[in-house]
Amino acid sequence: TSAARLSGAQRARARATQIGIVFQSFNLINRLTVLENVALPLTYQGVSRVKRLERASEILKTFHLQEREYYMPWQLSGGQMQRVAIARAMAMQPKVLLFDEPTSALDPEMVDEVLAVIRKLASTGITMVIVTHEMSFARDVASRIIFLDGGKIIEDGTPEKVIKHSRHAKVRSFFEALTN
Repeated sequence: TSAARLSGAQRARARATQIGIVFQSFNLINRLTVLENVALPLTYQGVSRVKRLERASEILKTFHLQEREYYMPWQLSGGQMQRVAIARAMAMQPKVLLFDEPTSALDPEMVDEVLAVIRKLASTGITMVIVTHEMSFARDVASRIIFLDGGKIIEDGTPEKVIKHSRHAKVRSFFEALTN
């Protein structure tokens, strides 16, 4: 079914149950603990409080954040905050994960930490759409790259096709600049 044909309530339900979103600015709620932030999306699925907290605690273990369950977001590093944001998106067991520049708000030393987490997720086979300027990461992890210019798709294909054999001068020059 096309998303355009769904009612507002149906779209909201799909977002709450099937799509996990990770924002570049983390969007953690500062008055909630790490555990409560991760459990939050499960509220919209009607999961009981005890089950929400149990599932959140389990997912935090997989992200090596169990020792931070009762920390507040402002007590975490940027890399930890982004890992919490990813854990929150994964807690709902989505069909699709959307990432909006997941490393742009991070210090350079934190970028590798977050990319390692996303690489691990990619290896599970979950569908992910990632907006990123981390081209070496995209080349290594993506099965498909879509190159946008001014909001329009100008290249779409495998990493090999887009990065090494693009038909568009703008795409070629972009990737040439990255390798120089």
